Amino acid sequence: QVQLVESGGGLVQPGGSLRLSCEMSGFTLDRYRIGWFRQAPGNEREGISCISGSDGTTAYLHSVKGRFTISRDKAKNTVYLQMNSLKPEDTAVYYCVTNCWVTSQHDYWGQGTQVTVSS
Repeated sequence: QVQLVESGGGLVQPGGSLRLSCEMSGFTLDRYRIGWFRQAPGNEREGISCISGSDGTTAYLHSVKGRFTISRDKAKNTVYLQMNSLKPEDTAVYYCVTNCWVTSQHDYWGQGTQVTVSS
């Protein structure tokens, strides 16, 4: 059974940092690209970062590039999103997904973790 579980969200002040984790089970990371998506209230869901499970190649949405870093630990079957210099506009529910940028009905999603950036 494929399962993705996000953790690490919370409330942080502007300029602060958080590290999100996506623990995966039921499949091996090598077979997929893993994406982080987010959805803020009233906004469409957007893909913000992507990593190849096999070779670790990464990509970022322009608005988070230089502030966010995606990484993976193949031994733990876990993908991380280190978020620095957080801004109020980063407030959203963050999801990890077994795909990047454009998803389909065949993809697997985590339950999401709330990130709130506020003073």
